[in-house]
Amino acid sequence: ATCGHGCKYGECMGPNKCKCFPGFTGKTCNQDLNECGLKPRPCEHRCMNTHGSYKCYCLNGYMLMPDGTCASSRTCAMVNCQYGCEEVKGQVQCLCPSGGLQLGPNGRTCIDIDECSTGKAVCSYNRRCINTFGSFYCKCQLGYELKYTSGRYNCVDVNECVTNTHRCNLHAECLNTEGSFQCKCKQGYQGSGFDCA
Repeated sequence: ATCGHGCKYGECMGPNKCKCFPGFTGKTCNQDLNECGLKPRPCEHRCMNTHGSYKCYCLNGYMLMPDGTCASSRTCAMVNCQYGCEEVKGQVQCLCPSGGLQLGPNGRTCIDIDECSTGKAVCSYNRRCINTFGSFYCKCQLGYELKYTSGRYNCVDVNECVTNTHRCNLHAECLNTEGSFQCKCKQGYQGSGFDCA
């Protein structure tokens, strides 16, 4: 089995046929599957889609049970949590549906943790961190694009001179560099390369 385009979050099962890992979809298994939109719905009350997975949470006044169902709870109703609550040794605590969220100062609502600025997120070389509500993902640095080469996905340099995405002057040469490009005025012209006279 060979998949010329690769299978990002899955495995190659036949000629250009990918079998995606749970939580992913698409021809090359590169897209996140929104489980919250599936029928039957995976959560009893509310659902939050995450990268490759999902989290269930309950309406206010309900408590999330270990099996993912929501049980009515008078104590939860009194606390007025944004995403439901749990009782631990008689103590009522509000919950956040994702590890990328934390309880706000009021102890009832959830606020986003920016994993990119706190350093919790580690993206490999050539990738930059993009924060999302409750999570994050890694994207190729500017000047690079995701390509399937030698059996894996890598961020490779975009040749702006070939793709014609440079802004060099008509009287300048474009020189590709790692992650960027340079412009140099042709012989007989002078300037920055973006302006040549």
